[in-house]
Amino acid sequence: MRLDVVTIFPEYLAPLDLSLIGRARRDGVLDLAVHDLRDFTHDRHRTVDDSPAGGGAGMVMRPEPWGEALDAVLAAGRSALGDDTAVPTLVVPTPSGTPFTQAAAHELAGLPWLAFACGRYEGIDERVLEDAAERMPVRPLSIGDYVLGGGEAAVLVVVEAVARLLPGVVGNPESLVEESHAAGLLEYPVYTRPATWRGRSVPEVLSSGNHALVARWRRDEALRRTARRRPDLVERLDPAGLDAADLALLDDLGWVLEHGRLCRAEP
Repeated sequence: MRLDVVTIFPEYLAPLDLSLIGRARRDGVLDLAVHDLRDFTHDRHRTVDDSPAGGGAGMVMRPEPWGEALDAVLAAGRSALGDDTAVPTLVVPTPSGTPFTQAAAHELAGLPWLAFACGRYEGIDERVLEDAAERMPVRPLSIGDYVLGGGEAAVLVVVEAVARLLPGVVGNPESLVEESHAAGLLEYPVYTRPATWRGRSVPEVLSSGNHALVARWRRDEALRRTARRRPDLVERLDPAGLDAADLALLDDLGWVLEHGRLCRAEP
């Protein structure tokens, strides 16, 4: 997979040399290029921002350097891929974007080329995205309902979530199957040695050797944790994917099946 990141703080992306992502880069699974937006300015101050049209607080990133930067990304990527018609999907981290979910991560992981536009200040001049959309798919994405100082931290999140789904990045692919959000639920609690620590013991069922009981315990704990922490995810579950034991547990937790969907039981 080819990744291009445009930012005014290239050093912010240094963590992408670490851990699984760094190894994927060294193994050739990921081809990452970081571009400094200020390299596409033409004044001695390397200006990338200006006051907002119509007035107001803060500054807005100017379209000229962004246009040139994305032109350069397109040319460099096509050269690297050996395809004069290839285009990236441009991911724009922004609080006003659509939510970034595990499903979105899987979708992006299936693409050969992603480019990221790291906005700062009050954001990027909207004309940049309009212009880019004429040449490539544009995906404004939000990693949560809060505001960051810029898009770099969000890019680290998205790249980590996407890259770990690529074949060969995670050592044991089975670990991707049962993690949070893989099946619409949060992951069950996990334990390791020692069997007892500070008076707290690992649940006995996990040392029973009975794989069916362990699987049922993990499923039940995933349902309990999801109902407690993310009831919105329970509401989205497809009842067709739940067995009788699932429905019985959810009933005990105050969820009932009505008109083909799960709802909280009336008190």
